[in-house]
Amino acid sequence: MKRIKQFLLKYLPIHKFRSHSSYSQEGEDAVLASFYEGQKKYKGFYVDVGAHHPYRFSNTMAFYKRGWKGINIEPNPEAMKWFRWFRRRDINLNLGVADSNGTLTYYCFNEPALNGFSKQISEDRDTNTRYFLTKTIDVPVRRLDAILDEHVKENTEIDFFSIDAEGFDLAVLKSNNWAKYRPRYILVEDTFDMDSPSSTPVIDFLKQQDYRLVAKTKRTLFFRRS
Repeated sequence: MKRIKQFLLKYLPIHKFRSHSSYSQEGEDAVLASFYEGQKKYKGFYVDVGAHHPYRFSNTMAFYKRGWKGINIEPNPEAMKWFRWFRRRDINLNLGVADSNGTLTYYCFNEPALNGFSKQISEDRDTNTRYFLTKTIDVPVRRLDAILDEHVKENTEIDFFSIDAEGFDLAVLKSNNWAKYRPRYILVEDTFDMDSPSSTPVIDFLKQQDYRLVAKTKRTLFFRRS
């Protein structure tokens, strides 16, 4: 069987016509991978804030499978056990990220991708969508710069931040030390209408840090370091 497979792949290379798999919700990993075309052997470093799951809706799994590594930060304790099992090369932290260290209420839904720290967003979803709150728990939170100071080795180049914090995205960005940690790319959820483009607090803040908008999917904006 192995010889037959090798023969078919040699003379009928079907695998070369197959599109690349995406683990992201909207193909964000494919967009990001396009920025690294021609660097197939490159193995970089990522920081995923609100990582959610090692495979499902993951912007980093495709890179992990290529030999990359990084830090996964996820407040949901139920999800963290899967990171520790499937992402052993990564640093996996059961934490939230906020603009100050402490503890915050974490709102849990029947769809874990909607979990977050925003009371307003969570109550609105519970009332106005088909999803519903199942429980709330207290979760420790830390500033992003404090987490990176502890876990990023000196002279490590961070390739990208992936931030999906369900309404806390700007707070996550503001908690970074931008003089010290400047990834090449930043992926962050934000609203941006292509037909009527306008600035947002996230866009304004990242412009101040010398990042410019270079791509988008339905929910995610991509910024590149100037």
